[in-house]
Amino acid sequence: MRYCGRPFTDAELELIRALIGATPPLNRAQLSREICDRLLWRRPDGRLKDMSCRVALLRMQADGLITLPPPRNAKPPPYLARPETEQAVLEPPSVPAVDLARLTIDPVSHKRESLLWNAYIQHHHYLGHQLMPGAQLRYFVRAAGEVVALLSFGASAWKTQPRDDFIGWTREQRERSLHLIINNARFLILPWVRCRNLASRVLGLISRRLADDWHARYAYRPVLLETFVEKPRFAGTCYKAANWLYLGDTRGRGKLDRMHRNAEPVKSVWVYPLASDFRKHLCIG
Repeated sequence: MRYCGRPFTDAELELIRALIGATPPLNRAQLSREICDRLLWRRPDGRLKDMSCRVALLRMQADGLITLPPPRNAKPPPYLARPETEQAVLEPPSVPAVDLARLTIDPVSHKRESLLWNAYIQHHHYLGHQLMPGAQLRYFVRAAGEVVALLSFGASAWKTQPRDDFIGWTREQRERSLHLIINNARFLILPWVRCRNLASRVLGLISRRLADDWHARYAYRPVLLETFVEKPRFAGTCYKAANWLYLGDTRGRGKLDRMHRNAEPVKSVWVYPLASDFRKHLCIG
């Protein structure tokens, strides 16, 4: 069985069941850390992949392979409104002119910024805010100190035919190197901002720094960006203007839908190489 990109043998599943039945019992957080430690499931920087493990355990339970201990706390809502941020994300009384040559890109680095980023996305992005586990980076784009755009990057799709055909890798190579692709999960230009070429300018600025930022946070360098643009809501014009490559369309399945259960809007698939030899890195072995 394979979960979160990792195969689990029968012996490993038996180990997981034994840990679930251990005395004294482990809670879910302790269980995920212990499993990662026992199975040597770590990130490239050496830290445990405990968040991926938690997702894997939930999917194992859904498939009837294990029975997890009950959660200690109720599942947190994807978004919780806070008075101090709700007011901050409203349209300002005046919108500054945007100078494309003087934009600043600021990674989200502490809790207050994280809450503000979440609030902007919840109120102004058509998909709203959703919890995104695992490795990720989020950014504010500012003009004259005022937020004009927001982006996030995280885990890539498990598989999508246009991208996989473009790379030309085998299933084994994809399973080994998928973490080297990261997904532009959210891109929002605030609705009151009007500036020609702002979106493509932001994409250009982000693409020049993202690999360094990711390496600083996670100790490895991604080599390819991907994104999925919902049709017919958007045409992907800004990605084309920023030299991203259009590869084709999805079949209307979710990012992790390996069982063909979820019908979703068809999306166009776009990629942007962060390294000229990206295929060499992705098709290794």
